[in-house]
Amino acid sequence: MTLSEEKIRELTLKAIHELGDKATPALVKEYIEKEIASSGSYSGNVSTGTSNRVILTSFGVNTTGIVSGITKALSDSKCDLLDISQKIMQEFFTLIMIIDISNMTNDLKELQDIMNNIASQLKIKIYLQHEDVFRFMHRI
Repeated sequence: MTLSEEKIRELTLKAIHELGDKATPALVKEYIEKEIASSGSYSGNVSTGTSNRVILTSFGVNTTGIVSGITKALSDSKCDLLDISQKIMQEFFTLIMIIDISNMTNDLKELQDIMNNIASQLKIKIYLQHEDVFRFMHRI
């Protein structure tokens, strides 16, 4: 799937139409992510004509091994960490990463599944979305 601005707009309008009065930015974003993931045709190895980056956000109760668990899985998938921001506030942490998926060995859905498994093991939340979805959702 080509993630052009036109395609994102099309998916956004479709989501708003289908969600009707229930359409919130969060639900529209979730709808678009599911559409992209379920299409099975988008892969980090395929040029989208826009960006080969994903945004990872994570938060939860701080514990040993969170950053190492996430970065090991990214490394195993041949992803390149471009930027990272982490903040610990008392027992809570937040983490934001920008990741290059140009050389990724998995598709985006597989990487999301890997991150969901890590999140479950560490009892944290991890959200992974393509940069294009992230950018276009914040334009709405």
